[in-house]
Amino acid sequence: MLSKSQISLLKSLQHKKFRKEHGLFLVEGYKSVIEFVNTAYQVDTIYHTPEIAPKMMNLSRKINFQEISLTDLEKISSLKTPQEVIGLVKIPKWPLLNYNLLKNKFSLVLDGVQDPGNMGTIIRTADWFGIADIICSDDTVDVYNPKVVQATMGSLARVNVHYGDLTTILPEIKMPLFGAMLDGDNIYSTNFGNEGLLAMGNEGNGLRPEIQALINKKVTIPRIGHAESLNVAIATAILCSEIKRNSFK
Repeated sequence: MLSKSQISLLKSLQHKKFRKEHGLFLVEGYKSVIEFVNTAYQVDTIYHTPEIAPKMMNLSRKINFQEISLTDLEKISSLKTPQEVIGLVKIPKWPLLNYNLLKNKFSLVLDGVQDPGNMGTIIRTADWFGIADIICSDDTVDVYNPKVVQATMGSLARVNVHYGDLTTILPEIKMPLFGAMLDGDNIYSTNFGNEGLLAMGNEGNGLRPEIQALINKKVTIPRIGHAESLNVAIATAILCSEIKRNSFK
């Protein structure tokens, strides 16, 4: 049984202020929790229902395990239908972004992406295409937001997400910067080369003028039908696919 103070702490982690204060975030669902257990992330505690207890036996004994009731699980979960396992994970102290480690590959740049679902899907897409680093503007949604973590389906455990002032960071990275824009060149006739950055903008406003000014090559997904725009997560997936297809030529 969870104490009132434990419930209060765990529920507070649904808010960025308290995640930052305590250096902790929650991961929900057995498969997602296991993804974090098997990486460099430090899983502090796993809360689970009695039914799932046998599965916990094979996990590291360095983790605290606490069996709780479904009622308590519902109190601390951010989901309408809670899953049987919730992991309490420590937010890592990321080292400063090493620009040299970005060479000879592609990384993503997110400028003001706000929707947690989009953010989570972009991280999952990056993981699928083997993109290890995502560089975000400070106003991009917090990667440890419960909805973001849930949408990544465990991929967050394998993708490095950095935050900072893009107008300061991007000029320091001496690689081509491709920007997704409606007036860009057709991605299917673009030579992306073997390294660079792909910048994706805010859901409603796109890339800010300050970021547009730093772009070396504007690119766009050609529109065949009549839709006004593409969801940023879907657009990112299409662009990543084309970038990787280019690398196989």
